[in-house]
Amino acid sequence: MARKDINLTTKKLYLLVVVMFGFGFALVPIYNVFCEVTGLNGKTGEIAVEKAEVLAVDIERYVTVEFDTNVNQATLPWSFAAKKFKIRVHPGEVSDAVFVVKNKSNRSIKGQAIPSVAPAQASLFFNKTECFCFTQQTLAPYEEREMLVRFVVDTKLPKKIETMTLSYTFFLSTDENKITSL
Repeated sequence: MARKDINLTTKKLYLLVVVMFGFGFALVPIYNVFCEVTGLNGKTGEIAVEKAEVLAVDIERYVTVEFDTNVNQATLPWSFAAKKFKIRVHPGEVSDAVFVVKNKSNRSIKGQAIPSVAPAQASLFFNKTECFCFTQQTLAPYEEREMLVRFVVDTKLPKKIETMTLSYTFFLSTDENKITSL
């Protein structure tokens, strides 16, 4: 193979690496926009507290909201659970769910909860006014904390959906990854 061919191949491979890095960097914002527009993957909406408090409540109907909690145990030594596995709510009413998280290690750790809602169609009608998932959570060694999610199930939720599942998975914060990998 000629020297010229090797240089050309090297340049093409370098360009490919740069393009792949750029694509990987752009994937997260593209994914977030896609989920927001389509409601796929169960990403939920946010609603202002003031708006949630003036919504009409459908007292003729109940929706069961189940809570699923997970922790990425490979990187985060925490326990995490909902105080109640499920609750029944009227669409349009502001409801609260309480979760308990505990750091089982002897060092402070920062985690981030990622939410999703199932079925995916229901995510378009599930709005949070307050959630621990909006910010990263730092727990001191062996600290246990109660965390609140305040939400409203929209009255426009299709009648065929009687049960929805709000799922959270806690992951080690990306900031924490940088700190612990030094």
